Amino acid sequence: MVLKQKSDTLGALSSGLCLVHCVFTPFLFVIQSHAACCSHEEVPFWWKSVDILFLIISFFAIHKSVQTTSKMWMKYAMWITWFVLTLIIINEHFSWMSLAEETIYIPSLTLVFLHIYNSKYCQCSTDAYCDVN
Repeated sequence: MVLKQKSDTLGALSSGLCLVHCVFTPFLFVIQSHAACCSHEEVPFWWKSVDILFLIISFFAIHKSVQTTSKMWMKYAMWITWFVLTLIIINEHFSWMSLAEETIYIPSLTLVFLHIYNSKYCQCSTDAYCDVN
């Protein structure tokens, strides 16, 4: 029940933390290069796995948020943005195509915005069926 009521807060927090994770990754590279010059692993496995954790949390937050939104466009916007974020993260792991590192900021910030907007302006007034516009 708490997740249903706070899914937008959880989604915005998860997307925001994902964004922070992405911003600090270059700094991790610099720190790691100075700390261990002969390491064969570029990025620690646990650091690479954090983005997958954020995707999973974000998935469930969006799943709950779209159940209570009053706007049909919000459902599409959240899922499309999450799908784009997922593709960018998968691309980072498998290097299918070359993308600027900053590309991931766009869907992350968009999800933060969508969750905040949804929580303020798109909530159903009752737990009954929502009349979706």
